[in-house]
Amino acid sequence: MVNMKRIAGITILLLAIVAVTTIIDSRFLSPFNIRNVLRWTGLFGILSLGAAFVIITGGIDLSIGSVVALIGTLSAYMMARQGISVFLTLITMLLLAMGLGLIHGLLVTKVRVQPFVVTLCGLFIYRGMARFVVGDMTQGYGTGFEGLKVLAKARVPSSFWPGTPPQFIINWSIPMPFIILMILAVILAVVLNKSVYGRHLLALGSNEAAARYSGIHTHKVIIIAYMISATFAGLGGLLFSLDLNTVQPSASGQMYELYAIAACVVGGISLRGGEGNIAGVIIGTAIVRVLYNSINIAGIATQLEFAVLGMVILIGVSVDEIVKMINEKRRVMATADPEALQKKKSTA
Repeated sequence: MVNMKRIAGITILLLAIVAVTTIIDSRFLSPFNIRNVLRWTGLFGILSLGAAFVIITGGIDLSIGSVVALIGTLSAYMMARQGISVFLTLITMLLLAMGLGLIHGLLVTKVRVQPFVVTLCGLFIYRGMARFVVGDMTQGYGTGFEGLKVLAKARVPSSFWPGTPPQFIINWSIPMPFIILMILAVILAVVLNKSVYGRHLLALGSNEAAARYSGIHTHKVIIIAYMISATFAGLGGLLFSLDLNTVQPSASGQMYELYAIAACVVGGISLRGGEGNIAGVIIGTAIVRVLYNSINIAGIATQLEFAVLGMVILIGVSVDEIVKMINEKRRVMATADPEALQKKKSTA
């Protein structure tokens, strides 16, 4: 019930932002702009889905942007520069991303290094590796790899329409990254809400000690969460590189971890851990991207982008804390002795 109320609240917030932006400039609802918002929502939403699993454990992943840069850079370098097959490159990048998540999880659980420190170090290490391997040179796919670029550039159904599609279909076809996001969201929603792992993940985030004493292998749950986050960051890195057709190791993915965290916080993923759902993450990502789009449409200086992002995170965390205090107060009132409460009021 609480989750449904939270989803309803952020959905109303998203609709309000859309309405206000449309009033300011009706071009917001143009087919081109809607496709653009959906495309960026899809790309950043994939990063946010992975980050959500780590945050639910009560941890944090600050290395997401650097993993995006590393995987994107190495993918373009291996395929376009070294001539390595697409299949082998994709398998290698998948294993690399999963391996990075495994290292994060092991350091957090076995060595007991704080998640903030582990992933902050990863932020520096992975970007440094990306810049070193290619000599800090921009990588690109050129005019090749059209089949692979479908993952980032295609639109459904116009890109697969037999012959020339009608103009309506061209205008309102959905970008492929958003389709991929929704497929992954359904899979992760089932994992989080219907699987044993999902129940263990939420239990661990609520109270790790209690989860451990109840027989849950908490280390295993945490390690898998970090592997999911890194894998999704790697997938995002590949899609971002294909979408832009070029990768600059020093700049690619910068601050993307903050977008992912902001989307999770706005979407109802508690930074304390133990709370959240996938639908909220999708809506939270959409809110962040629509806000960014609104800044551009309203003619506000784009330099304020990070100021808006910071405000979004601050407001999201503040609202989460206020809601927790209210719920805690209600819980205490509901379990308290009515006679004792009445006596306390009469003596006050």
